[in-house]
Order: sequence, then structure tokens, then C-alpha cells
Amino acid sequence: MARIDLVDLAHSYGGNDAAPESFALKPVTMTWRQGGAYALLGPSGCGKTTLLNVISGIITPSRGKILFDGNDITPLSTQKRNIAQVFQFPVIYDTMTVGQNLAFPLKNRGVPKAEIDKRVSEIARLLDLEPYLNRKATRLTADAKQKISLGRGLVRSDVAAVLFDEPLTVIDPELKWQLRSKLKALHRELDLTMIYVTHDQTEALTFADTVVVMHDGRVVQSGTPAELFDRPAHTFVGYFIGSPGMNILAAEVRGREARIDGHVIGLKRSYDGLPSGAKIEIGVRPEFVEVAQPAPGLLSVRIERIDDLGRIRFARVRVGDVKLAARVPAGFTVSDGTAALKFDPSHVHVYADSRLVEGAA
Repeated sequence: MARIDLVDLAHSYGGNDAAPESFALKPVTMTWRQGGAYALLGPSGCGKTTLLNVISGIITPSRGKILFDGNDITPLSTQKRNIAQVFQFPVIYDTMTVGQNLAFPLKNRGVPKAEIDKRVSEIARLLDLEPYLNRKATRLTADAKQKISLGRGLVRSDVAAVLFDEPLTVIDPELKWQLRSKLKALHRELDLTMIYVTHDQTEALTFADTVVVMHDGRVVQSGTPAELFDRPAHTFVGYFIGSPGMNILAAEVRGREARIDGHVIGLKRSYDGLPSGAKIEIGVRPEFVEVAQPAPGLLSVRIERIDDLGRIRFARVRVGDVKLAARVPAGFTVSDGTAALKFDPSHVHVYADSRLVEGAA
């Protein structure tokens, strides 16, 4: 187990002399604590797998260094980094039994048989694989095979970190929740540093204590699920996290007011002295925008449809060319499709060039 420090880490598949914007991984400096559960979250092509492969040693970074417990391991091979990696598709040995598959990493390292048997038994119990220990791994279901793959990654108690590269992609949706819950329980029991790559926000938010959101090769925010939802540091985080995502609207902001199409939206904080020439926007989650009957002083909208999610209804509305989502209160009815929006000032955020501006109390 190890604390992992990334120091000015960056990578370009075109070489170190490539243009900065072409880097698949832009410079990042951050620390991951020992025993933490982390998720690298973002869409395809955002750089999350590149970062994972740099940590594992599959890729040597163009710049910067990686420290495990303060030791520079950047030039070391994957084998010498003492990490375990679980891939998207399960890698198992069909000719071996389930127990032999789990024991394989320990046997290769010359661990005594009694210790191997004890550790295999422990991991099999945690993964509900005990009934299959003496069965050949062939003809098992996809989720059972991925459990074996997970078990091989977890069976070594001395690893610096366990890396997961979208390990639930091939698992049926109804089984994903069970395996996510199992991984979370394993993390709590084994106290291993775990780093989980995914494009699925549900996987990331339910597994990780800290979620690292990536966009265009950059880490745009790192924080708890609550922090990402309540205070997105970047408009991409607001839009990507949540369903529906955050509403983003261009606005004129002065003091404690934001103006959109001449309508004033109150703000909880004051925003004087915003950067000159910056693109100014406000962001507010649909949960904190309420549909109302048209009234003076409210922003007029056109309702396109209402999505009923059972516990809550969201209206899809349009303001000019901009589409928004807003919560529909109980008992609200639509007559001609014309409505208005009420904003909760305490949940309206201001962004300059896509970055959150704190404002003054």
C-alpha cells in the first residue's frame, strides 16, 4: 500500500516536443492518500486511461514523475512497481480451477502454500467464490470470470495499489450494482489504495471517496461526490455530473444580480470585478430551478416536454435557443406550454471562462 504523488505529470503520444494542447495528458500535480478509493471519471478520450497506464508503468510519461511513498518510481517497469491491474475484459486461465487462478500471483512469488491457502480462502469468501474454488474456470458466467479477475488483483496484500480499468463494462446491468457494492466492501475490509477508471458517473460516485473528473486531458476537479454535485469547479463538471446535468446560461453579472434576456436572477454572493473579456455564465442544477406560472419578474420559457421520473418530474424548457431542465412542483399543470422559472439564489453559481468564481459574501 502506498501514497501516490503525481508531480507535474504529462504525456504526449507525439513526443515531448509536441504542442502543449496536443498532449493526451496535460500537466497534473496531485496526491492520493494510502488506502483511498479513487475514481478517474470522464468521457472517452479525456485521458483517464492514459493516466492509469502511466501510473501502472505501461506508459512512460513525457514529463514529470510519480512517487510511491516518496520514492520516484517513474523509470521502473510495471513488474517493479508492485501494483495489480484489473482490465475491462476478464483475464483468466480456463485450464485452472478458480482456486488455482486466485493463487497464481502468490505462487509466482514463492509465497508459502499455507499462506496462499489462507489468502485464497479469504478472497474467495469476500467475492462469494467459495462454492467454485475446485471448479475449472471455463464455462463460468461473465460476472463470475470478472470476480476471479478482481480476486487475482486483490489477493496480494502487499501491493502498492490496485488499478481498475472499466472492470464492469462486460457485466450485465443488473449485476453491476452487486459488484460495485462488493468492491466498496472489499475496499473497506482490505484497506488497499484503489483507483477505478470509468465513464459511468454512477459507478464513480458509488465506488469512490474521491472522484477525479477529467476533460480534454486535464483534471478539472477532484473531490467527494457531494462536492462535485454542490459546487462544480468547472462547467464541464456541472454538465457531466448529475442527471439531468447542470443548466449553463450566458449572463451579464454585476454585484448580486445576473441578467438573462433582461430578466434579473438574484445571487447569494456579490460578483464585482469579474475578469474583463471573459465568457461569463451562470450554472444551476435542475433541482434548484422550479417551473411556475408566468409572472412579472420571472424568466419566461416554453415547455417542450415533461419527464416523469416517479419521485420527481423535470420539465425540458427553451429560452430562445437555449434548452434547460427544471423541477416541476406537485400540482403544476401546463395549458398552452408557456411558463416561467424561479431560481434558488443559494444554488446559482457564476463561471468565468468555464471556471467557478467564488464571489464575496
